[in-house]
Amino acid sequence: MPAVDPHTKRTALNLRIKPELRTLIDSAAKVRGKNRTDFILEAAQQAAEEALLDQALIRVSPQAHAEFLACLDRPVAPNDRLQKTLKTPAPWNRV
Repeated sequence: MPAVDPHTKRTALNLRIKPELRTLIDSAAKVRGKNRTDFILEAAQQAAEEALLDQALIRVSPQAHAEFLACLDRPVAPNDRLQKTLKTPAPWNRV
């Protein structure tokens, strides 16, 4: 993530959200040691960068593409970590 110049002018971004979502965001921000604004801006920037990167075109050889598809089609072998993950409630459902 590029460094932010503290002297750069900032503009307002107003949001209307439900109280339970605000509580969730505040809880997550606190866990990360951030204030609400910084937490939301960081998350929004990351989502924006990912959305733009999803549009990137990656060129590979037909063989590399076939190998990639074969890896995706290969079934996942169950293991203890996977089983634990599947049984653990999502953090946003624990609030």
